[in-house]
Amino acid sequence: MRRSLVNILLIILAFVLETSVFPFIPFLVVSPNLLLIVVFTIGYVYGEFEGAIYGILGGLLMDVFYSGPFGYFTLILGWIGFINGFSSRFYDDDYLFLPVFICAVNELLYNVLLFGVRFILRGKTDFGYYMKSIILPELMLTIILTIILYKPILALNSKLKKIDDSKKGVKLIE
Repeated sequence: MRRSLVNILLIILAFVLETSVFPFIPFLVVSPNLLLIVVFTIGYVYGEFEGAIYGILGGLLMDVFYSGPFGYFTLILGWIGFINGFSSRFYDDDYLFLPVFICAVNELLYNVLLFGVRFILRGKTDFGYYMKSIILPELMLTIILTIILYKPILALNSKLKKIDDSKKGVKLIE
């Protein structure tokens, strides 16, 4: 229960910072994708089911507060959480390069899909401009924040997982 509450608070905090604080910092051209970082990390620690659940939660927040086709962010972040949770079986959390690389791939996929739904369907097809002015700056910021935030979020969730696992062990013994 404690772990779920902390992760929900992390999702809400990431959403608030991403949508209400970062856009008003004058030197930032774009906002880093904090929700993607949090969903990726939670999916990595807890696996595909919880990654998908927290991805859906973050996506619902984005869908409720932003216009466009409802369910788009929910679908994308849910799938990102699921796929990263599933793929966590194949890499180790001791290294930073691979998680940062995977998060960068997630960011690229997220923005390419966003371009397809939000721009191509409206007849705006200048992908080069979108890549240069939105995707690459957001990708760089997300990579920098992933390097800074990945290990602390991972450590927090690992600690909460150990606490929950130890409580389950105590209940089974009693």
